Amino acid sequence: MNRYQPPLTLTTRMLALVAEISEQVGRLSERREAELTPQLRRGNRIRTIQASLAIENNTLSLEQVTAVLDGKRVLGLPREIQEVRNAFTTYEAMPTFRPDSRAHLLQAHGTLMFGLLDDAGEFRSGGVGIYRGDRLVHMAPPASRVATLVDSLLQWAGSTELHPLIASCVFHYEFEFIHPFADGNGRMGRLWQTLLLSQWRPVLAWLPVETVIREQQDAYYAALSRADQLGEATHFVEFMLGALQQALLDAGSTDDHSAGTLSNQVASLLRCLSEHPAMKAAELMEGLGISHRATFRENYLNPALAQGLVEMTNPDSPRSPAQKYRISQKGADWVGSSAG
Repeated sequence: MNRYQPPLTLTTRMLALVAEISEQVGRLSERREAELTPQLRRGNRIRTIQASLAIENNTLSLEQVTAVLDGKRVLGLPREIQEVRNAFTTYEAMPTFRPDSRAHLLQAHGTLMFGLLDDAGEFRSGGVGIYRGDRLVHMAPPASRVATLVDSLLQWAGSTELHPLIASCVFHYEFEFIHPFADGNGRMGRLWQTLLLSQWRPVLAWLPVETVIREQQDAYYAALSRADQLGEATHFVEFMLGALQQALLDAGSTDDHSAGTLSNQVASLLRCLSEHPAMKAAELMEGLGISHRATFRENYLNPALAQGLVEMTNPDSPRSPAQKYRISQKGADWVGSSAG
């Protein structure tokens, strides 16, 4: 019998978030799980990977990550390109992993860190401290205890009666506390939380919650630190539930979950591009009447690129001042069908 019980205080805010998220997931599953086309699944997965790696200081943009996974040549650091390929392979293998299996955890880490770490797929053999700048914020348990702690955590994850939403967040925190690998712990913690969530509701395998964490990165680390100070996961669980809720709100605010029903923003972008051979970002913004570049990229350009509806004229240099964008054949097909 597993006696391991991660310290946690259930709060009214936590329970309220679980109720709200469960309702949101129910609506998302009913309306959209069957409509999640391969195109959209891939787009969401690319957003997940780009954001999760960006949290770990990978500098590749969404456009560059998309280009790497499309097999195109990208001007970037070889390590960062390898991180993208590894992450995509690992996430694609996620349905084959059992969340309570040490062998599967090590296999996932081996794939995620292939060619990046000498001991990929193995627990760390030395001590490790987590720093923010020059400040030590967490001293992980000694290497001699890692295997036992991980086994207890995995067994707990497979048997706990906590709601899966709460249990997945607790696992995420406890995993980061143990810090079982020499590198890749943040990526693995987020991956395994997604795995646990997908076991509860399959549609959550495709929810890019990492994009919310990336936008709130300072708060993410602050929540981890606060949980460490208090000696329990409560503060981090509340943060992660809030991030999940925000990701679901973002998913519910757009209609781009099928190839035939794009968000109004992406549809507008495609119609604008369909009237020109290629356009610079500034020209597109002017044509769409948008002045805020971040809004344009987040709501118009990046989703269209991730879904393969728009392509760069110069994918080797995504940040080139001369970069232009053109409608892809897939995008042109959509414009043609919507006009009919």
